Amino acid sequence: MSMEGLPPAPRADVEAYRADRGSRYLQWSPILLGAFAATALSFVMVTFGASVGLGVTSAAPTWRDASAALWILSGIYLILQAILSFGLGGYIAGWVRTPAAPGGPVEHTEQADGLHGLAVWALAVVMGAVLATLLGAATLSRTPSGVTSARTSAAEPLLSYELDRLYRAGRRAPTVDLSSERAEAGRILLTTSSHDGLSADDRTYLIQQVVGTTGLAPADAERRVDTVIANAKTAIARSRRSTIILAFSVATAVLLGAIAAWAAACAGGRHRDGAPLPEWMAHSNALDRRRTAVLP
Repeated sequence: MSMEGLPPAPRADVEAYRADRGSRYLQWSPILLGAFAATALSFVMVTFGASVGLGVTSAAPTWRDASAALWILSGIYLILQAILSFGLGGYIAGWVRTPAAPGGPVEHTEQADGLHGLAVWALAVVMGAVLATLLGAATLSRTPSGVTSARTSAAEPLLSYELDRLYRAGRRAPTVDLSSERAEAGRILLTTSSHDGLSADDRTYLIQQVVGTTGLAPADAERRVDTVIANAKTAIARSRRSTIILAFSVATAVLLGAIAAWAAACAGGRHRDGAPLPEWMAHSNALDRRRTAVLP
């Protein structure tokens, strides 16, 4: 039997099939618009938070003086900005999205709106990660490229002040270069946060280095080294705590952002279709009624 001999399907069945299948497709224009809006708002809010001091980490040496309450407040702010940003992007995607066909199942329409919000969330997360990577690469490109590994250390940004205090001298020739000594001392001080702590041999070596580079007496050099070791251990512990808070805040913000994007996209879809909005979106109806009353 050929296909030409088959009777045409009823029009109602065709419309129902289109409504059921069309609501499952993704429309990328609303997704891109929502993702750009979410990324832009997130960038603005994160920049504002960093400018007013709501940053869990900082390149300045004084960031370690911040209290745990400020770290927690910074994490809460990071979570709130993620909810607002992803919520805005999801709402825009749900409100701008064109329904597949009128008369389709409400459950399928809400699922399609929620999937568009989830797609906005995923794309915005990827865009934010790319933006952070580009900013990090631009920062690293500013560092001198000719510095060898023996003159660099991962401890230099974290323990810069401790290294300054360790090799501080009243008089020193301006041509003396202590880059290698600072890098080596930084790598040694990083071991203070290990389970075994700083070994006795490393402590003795640091004392000899301080005596040779600063001209201090052995007793004074020993006291300075012990003070620097204690301060370095405290700084590393504070950095570790702030890193844990930052990681937890980012993970929580991303997960809650997905929920906010889904819920906001569904709310935007109901607003688009003229359906009643939830209570937390009731003010939108009030604004629409006021605007309708003003317009002739």
